[in-house]
Amino acid sequence: MSDYASTQGLLAELDDTGVLRVTLDRPAQRNSMVDTMGLAFIDHLVAAGQDERVRVVLLDSSGDDFCAGSDLTAKNAPTGTRPRVGSIQRRLPSTMHRLIQLLLETQVPVVAAVRGWAAGLGFHMAMASDFCFASKTARFWEPFIARGFTPDSGATWLLPRLVGLTRARQLLMLGREISGIEAAEYNLIHAAVEDGEVQAEAEALARQLASAPTTAVGLTKWLLANSTDTPLVAQLRNEAFALELSSRSEDFREGLAAFREKRDPKFKGR
Repeated sequence: MSDYASTQGLLAELDDTGVLRVTLDRPAQRNSMVDTMGLAFIDHLVAAGQDERVRVVLLDSSGDDFCAGSDLTAKNAPTGTRPRVGSIQRRLPSTMHRLIQLLLETQVPVVAAVRGWAAGLGFHMAMASDFCFASKTARFWEPFIARGFTPDSGATWLLPRLVGLTRARQLLMLGREISGIEAAEYNLIHAAVEDGEVQAEAEALARQLASAPTTAVGLTKWLLANSTDTPLVAQLRNEAFALELSSRSEDFREGLAAFREKRDPKFKGR
């Protein structure tokens, strides 16, 4: 049933349960991202936010690694013509920065499955997902200082909010690598599991979310995303607005009926 087109390096498929699977598919390059992959992923997230068939996004990868970040080799390959000064700050808002923003804001839950390396952008996509299962042996790393440049794709926004400034400094300024176990202990990810269990755990949670009340889940994600920068009075208004919308959904009526009839609800995502 999928009409989400795959592109080189990025596979996409929507199944009949409402799970949109997006797979990073450059295993020989440790699934490092190039702009065409980022732009395709952006298109999928924009479409998923408006497509009533999509109830959850499952982000995974081919091969041994999740994502080694942006492909600096490809971006800095000799072309014979240097770009104008400012090309990075002009390009990023519509490519990888836009991708992180959409992962955080699109009103569809995102589940990530991480094995091997999650470095730079790969680390940030894992953090920006609503739920992330990582193998205990996964390696999370911020490579920026080691390469002589500064963080991007939300690193300096995500890390302080999730782990505090002290640990953010360790990760970003000292380049400390952490395992999947440590990432879970830091509350950077949902859970660390055995290597062979990562995919199954992520898929099980994706199926759970695909059978949940999609409107309520999406609005709850929106409320949480806005909560850290919103004063209490404004957040209470947001909660009232979200409650007004969710209480008009078919799933709300089904939830009430199931409660009255003492049975499990069968939500349709509407």
